[in-house]
Amino acid sequence: MTQSKNVVIVDYRVGNTHSLERSLKRCGLSPVITSDPAVIEQADGVLMPGVGAFGPAMESLMETGASAAIRRFVDSGRPVLAICLGMQLLADEGEEGGHHRGLSIIPGRVRRLAPPQEHSKIPQIAWNEIMPVADDWRETVLDGLQGRQMYFLHSYVVDPARPEDRVAETDYMGDCFCAAYRSANVHGVQFHPELSAEAGQAVFRNFVRLIDETAQKNDI
Repeated sequence: MTQSKNVVIVDYRVGNTHSLERSLKRCGLSPVITSDPAVIEQADGVLMPGVGAFGPAMESLMETGASAAIRRFVDSGRPVLAICLGMQLLADEGEEGGHHRGLSIIPGRVRRLAPPQEHSKIPQIAWNEIMPVADDWRETVLDGLQGRQMYFLHSYVVDPARPEDRVAETDYMGDCFCAAYRSANVHGVQFHPELSAEAGQAVFRNFVRLIDETAQKNDI
């Protein structure tokens, strides 16, 4: 059933799109890498990649019209998975390289990591445990992954305005930040599942399951 699903990896001229493509192919999908608004809006699921800088990525989304297409896709109720920079772009604003407006899909702002411990290094490049905030992960991309470690590579984090949207947290040298986010059909992770071995591949399998479940509900 998953082979018929149309999944789009949004191309904003930065990011690790081909690593994500390989991960989704392992789930039996044939994802499309594109910035075409029409293709994005027709997808069953949308994935926003990580790696890159906030400003240039937002500029690309605005130039191609993908920004408006992503907002309309979110309004459709179909699943979105946003990774690292992709999750940050969904926020209201970011401070990387100056002040930039985001897509305002996740209420909140993006800030630089600020670990209070002396000699802390930024960016964080490390495996780290994801700690539950929400009691139930069954309807999220983290289903079955309690206590697992994920691979983080970042200098900035999202501070969601609504505490109830935080699914998991991670502590880096005394700075506790949102590691996973979920509100309705919008799922975000600060870590890189494509670099997180089997635990990361399970995140993609959970995303595919959510796409299938949403499609089944829409067919009823």
